[in-house]
Amino acid sequence: MTNLLVVYYSAYGHVHEMALAAAQGAANLADCEVRVVKIPEMESENNRTPYLDRRKKQEESALSGKFRTVGRFAKYEGSKLLQAPIPFATNDDLRWADGIVWGFPTYFGSMPAQVKLFLEFASELCADGGLEGKPAGLITSAGSIHTGHEANLLTSMVPLFHFGMIMVGLPYSENPEYLTADAIGCSPYGASTVAGPDSGKTPDERELVMAGRLGLRVAKVAAALKKCEFQSGQ
Repeated sequence: MTNLLVVYYSAYGHVHEMALAAAQGAANLADCEVRVVKIPEMESENNRTPYLDRRKKQEESALSGKFRTVGRFAKYEGSKLLQAPIPFATNDDLRWADGIVWGFPTYFGSMPAQVKLFLEFASELCADGGLEGKPAGLITSAGSIHTGHEANLLTSMVPLFHFGMIMVGLPYSENPEYLTADAIGCSPYGASTVAGPDSGKTPDERELVMAGRLGLRVAKVAAALKKCEFQSGQ
């Protein structure tokens, strides 16, 4: 049995959908158990950007109007309710996994603070090698094709290398969908979705398909590595 973990953080629901697609893809591998868990939100509402935006009383500027920083609060609240049944991720989940798909949005071209904090609290697995040799894939979202989704995927590999993980991408031959001029996400570095500046878009079906392929690919690599370890131990 191969254990595949999908661990994600999603504020407005885009990465949540992509994470579920990755889990569904991994489930297509025989003898693969898939677990989906979420990274917790900041405990205090004073540290949550959507709550800070909601409290703003001034008129939105021409730029903030494109992002609808005040108006999209309802989407944040709705996404929170939708994700309520999903359990919070723990270090034990990470130890259980043979392979991990990580998902989180792009904030200023990099991972959100919530994810960085989660990794810092998982530092015991860095110290004892608990994630070494396990394959990992990455999923993200961004407001547009120009707002850093590839930068986020690339830079987010750095802390995972410190944990000793083996990175798995999305090769061209398996994912012709992203070889297009259409405004969709995904790249050789991982799966991604274009959420829209105001978070109003939903994942394109092609993005979901590629997220599923990433989940299956990570699961296959995890299964192959686990088989090699089993054989070498005999």
